[in-house]
Amino acid sequence: MISEAVLEQGVARGIISNQQATDLQVLAREMDATTAPEPEDDEKLRFITGFSDIFVTMGLALFTGALAYLTGQWDTEAMWTILAIAAWLLAEFFTRRRRMALPSIALLALYAVSVLGAANLFLTWAFGAPNEFGASRLLGSMSPGVLTGTALTTAALTALHYRRFRVPITIAAGTAALALAAVGILASISPEWALRYSKVITLLLGLAVFALAMRFDLSDPERVTRRTDIAFWLHLLAAPMIVHPLIAQLSEGAEIAAVAPAILAVFLALGIVAVVIDRRAMLVSGLAYAGYALASLFQRVGFTDYTTPLTVLALGAFVLLLSAGWRPVRAAFLRLLPAHLAHRLPHPILSS
Repeated sequence: MISEAVLEQGVARGIISNQQATDLQVLAREMDATTAPEPEDDEKLRFITGFSDIFVTMGLALFTGALAYLTGQWDTEAMWTILAIAAWLLAEFFTRRRRMALPSIALLALYAVSVLGAANLFLTWAFGAPNEFGASRLLGSMSPGVLTGTALTTAALTALHYRRFRVPITIAAGTAALALAAVGILASISPEWALRYSKVITLLLGLAVFALAMRFDLSDPERVTRRTDIAFWLHLLAAPMIVHPLIAQLSEGAEIAAVAPAILAVFLALGIVAVVIDRRAMLVSGLAYAGYALASLFQRVGFTDYTTPLTVLALGAFVLLLSAGWRPVRAAFLRLLPAHLAHRLPHPILSS
């Protein structure tokens, strides 16, 4: 199969267009399929290109950790600013020139967090904003106005980062910042309302992120372009934003054993969605809640001394069985969907 790095260089030098690069990857995938069996894992994601990725990431962690400590002794705001600049400059070499996967992810995460911290401290100092929202868990010590400004600044600067380096996880980082900005705007309009309906707000934002992820997924059903990596990170962001408020609402003010069947039903529904769209992120996000519910059921029936091992055993067996039968289970579900929808989903050949 043609290397993605070669195609990216071809597009950058004007040898081929973006559409031609996509067509060549699809063609290479089809030709590989005629000579070798389809790999078992269709949800491919490039985390490392070799052990050098791990080695470089360790070096980055040591260097930036020491840099954060030394600059933090001088000034906290300066620390975040220097870390953001350092992350950008390091990305110029390890991301733009070397195209290293894991270091690029680590540098983007450092850059986004550093920009968030620097923007928060600067805006808090500039406006001297008190905590208008009270000691809420939703916003912590930030006022809604500072939260909104911080989030929008982070979204804008991560957009610049993506324009320069094209790291797929950057889209998810910017989207998370925009979600925070939406929370800040709603809290500015009505603090009490935003706090009262914080779970609903988080759920709706999570569904919006999921819809964006599906847009990227549906635009690349063969999963051969950068869009599939972007979709993966967006699904990883959307999953806890959807799962947590659902489970929290079910378990609020009730014994966990009483709502355990409902929690397991939500987990099963998320599993069906994960299988249909061929994404495991939502299923993974619900595992902790499913384990909590199973543990309460085991305690209720009298297995108090074996709660933890039985819970881990049950979850492990479920994951292994689903992994082993992922393709036939997915094919069965896809056959139940309308044909026009099934053929738009990733790897629609599974529906035949």
